[in-house]
Parts: sequence; C-alpha cells; structure tokens
Amino acid sequence: MRNYIFLFIAFATLNLSAQTDPKIYDIIDAISEERLKNDVKTLVDFGTRHTLSDTVSNTRGIGAARRWIKSQFDNISKDCNNCLEVFYQNNLVEKGTNQRIVKDVNVVNVVAVQRGTKYPNQFIIMSGDIDSRVSDPNDYTSDAPGANDNATGMAGAIEAARVLSKYKFESSIIFVGLSGEEQGLFGGQGLAKYAKDNDWQIIGVLNNDMIGNIEGVDGVIDNRTFRIFSEPITTDETDAEKLARQARARRFYGGEVDGISRQLARYVYTTTKTYMPEMNPMMVYRLDRFGRGGHHRPFNDLGFAGIRIMEAHENYTQQHQDIRTENGIAYGDTFEHVNFPYCKKLTAVNAITMASLASAPPSPKEVSIGGIVEASAKLQWSKVEGAKGYKIYWRDTTSPTWDNSRYVGDANEFTLEGIVIDNFFFGVAAVSEDGHESLVIFPNKILR
Repeated sequence: MRNYIFLFIAFATLNLSAQTDPKIYDIIDAISEERLKNDVKTLVDFGTRHTLSDTVSNTRGIGAARRWIKSQFDNISKDCNNCLEVFYQNNLVEKGTNQRIVKDVNVVNVVAVQRGTKYPNQFIIMSGDIDSRVSDPNDYTSDAPGANDNATGMAGAIEAARVLSKYKFESSIIFVGLSGEEQGLFGGQGLAKYAKDNDWQIIGVLNNDMIGNIEGVDGVIDNRTFRIFSEPITTDETDAEKLARQARARRFYGGEVDGISRQLARYVYTTTKTYMPEMNPMMVYRLDRFGRGGHHRPFNDLGFAGIRIMEAHENYTQQHQDIRTENGIAYGDTFEHVNFPYCKKLTAVNAITMASLASAPPSPKEVSIGGIVEASAKLQWSKVEGAKGYKIYWRDTTSPTWDNSRYVGDANEFTLEGIVIDNFFFGVAAVSEDGHESLVIFPNKILR
C-alpha cells in the first residue's frame, strides 16, 4: 500500500512539474495558414514595396502597402473593442545619408500596441519588414514582389495580432511593420530611438525576416528547423564607461555569452521545445548571418534585447533578385516559392513566445551570486511584484541552453548545496501564478 502511495505522489509531482498553459496550445491552433497566404499575396500584389517607391498610388508602392497594413491593424482593433493603439511612426532620411538613399524619404513604420493590464509600459515586440528590393538596391520602380523577404514576416506580425488580440496579457505586445530595412535599417533605428525617447521598457524584439522558405540553395529541404540569431552581449554603445566596466567584470565572472539578447534566444528555444516539440530551433551565436544585419540590430545598439528569427536554409536565387530566368533557374522572390505551412509554424513560435513573456512577471532587476572557494553556490535576487516564486537555472559553461533548474518558492535567496560555482553558469527567473517565467537574468552582482 505504501508503494502505491509513493507512486501516486511521484506521478502527481511529475504532472505538476510538466504542467503547461492550455491557452498556449490554443494560440498555436488559431494561427491560420490561409490568412497568412492571403496577406502575403496582397503584399506581393503591390508590385514593389521599395522604401523609395511610390507613396501616392493606392495600388502600387510602399505607400499603398503601409496604408493597407494599417487598415489590417485597425480592423483587428475593431474586432477586439479597440484593444490596439495603431499609429504611424516616421522619420525623415535625407538624400546622401548613405549610397542607398538617392532622394529624401520619409521612412514610415506601422505600429500596433496591445496594452498590458498590469505592466502597460513593458513591451515585447514582433516586427516584420514592409520594404522589398531587386538586384540593384536603388532600383525603386521595377517589380520587387518580396514574397518571402519579407512579406512573410510582415504577414506573420499581422496574423499574430489577429490571434493574440483575443487575449489579455499583463505586459504590452507590439506588432510592427518596419520600413527602410534594405536601405540601411532606418525603420528600426527610428523606432528604437522612439522607444528610448518614450522610456519604453522593452523585454525583447523578435525580428522576423524571411520565415517562409524550406528549400535551400544547398539542396536541403527542411520544414522544421529555424534559426535564432542573437549576439552574446547587448550593450548601449553610447555609454563607453559602462562598456569598459562590464568587460572587466566578464573577465573574472563570466557572462560573455549571457547578455539579454542571448537570454531571449534561449527563451524562444525553451518555449518552442515545450509547446512545439516537433520544431527544431537552432540557436546561432552571432548577431546575424555572416557580415550581414537585420532590423533587431538598431535595438541592440541602444541596449535593448533583440533577436532574428528566420528560416534555416536560404535560397539566394530568390533574394534581392531581378525577376528573370537564366540557365533554367527562375530568379526572383515570388509568391509561388513561399511554403505557408512552414510560415504558419514560425508565426506560431513568435505568438507563443510573446504570449508566455507577456503573461510572466518582470525579471528580477538584481541577481547576486557568491560561493568562491565553497562547495555550494549562493544566489540572492530582488523581489518582483506579482511573482509567485522564482526559479534558479544553471548549466555547464559550454552548454548553449539552461539545462538544470530548481523552483525555490517565494524566497529571494537560496544556496545550491554541492553545486560548485566554478563549474557552472547561473541565472534566476521570476515565475507567475500559472507558471509563466520571465527571462533568465545572469548575475549582475557578487556576494562577498
């Protein structure tokens, strides 16, 4: 009888530890492949969405595209009792700013804010790019359908807004179409500065750029793997003294791969493996592809967490190409190359990450660690309003993911007995009543 009781308790404990939030599965199921397909087709049919293209026409050019995107956000807001704040955010970029700005241009972003019920000034952002281009980056009149790059990311942001607007979250969520990416990341620069000027507390930016291709130029076909690009440390480049101080600390205490962007990447990885185990998130320890950049970078430059989510296998014959056929190869970023079941999966990855983060309490602001020349690691952290408890994470110093954890209730300090501080990296997350966790915070103070 005692054995049966033990087995029952063990089974109950296992179920408790493996508990997930049912609404996250509902969000996955609600993402519509058909709506994504229709939205990508609409964006492609604007002919070109080049940053310098026509802004007057109602049927062609970036002006028509951004007005249509705003109309979609407006319609979503009407359906949820005006739950979205929809507006244009813009900044003038003058001719000659770089070689790709051949005339003055007003770079216009389309922003939709879903305010949180408890932390309205704390934001998780999903972005897609509005603009497109062909082989010549300054050709703003030729057809540039930009189906995968990046109508897929833009359609994903619209679809995520449709689904998540049906729910209430404690933190705010922003869905945004950014312009000017192909000409020099100008839309991201403008919105990042706007966020800084308005004191937005950004949890993280999920930059979606090309989420619809499964057939790589390398011959690989893969509809489950996707890449998460994140730089190791995200710092405010305007504060040289702070940079130097952080560099000195990292030399002795670690943290060179544990900046806030890297923690955001790990969060996407863990959330995906928990709720969509059929997917294969691939963390890439790099800002972006080799020598290249994306619209999360301007946010990183101002000290915000930001990552890029994209397909694993690119096809360069379908990126930044004039539409043509050469040697039997059809060049051009056209509608028929997009795989919409895959686009749906990556849109769902974004939606569940935002839903989880927006349902979680804020991260602890301060995490202290001690245990030098001891057979244990001691952690203390600042209390978080609204947190039911806290979870300590640790991992081998060579591991890319948080592999070990312990829930420690609502205390704000704990000693991991027998865990030698020298051999692991550590972090702390706050946990909500229903089990949603904040980003893990790497220790930022030392206990003496």
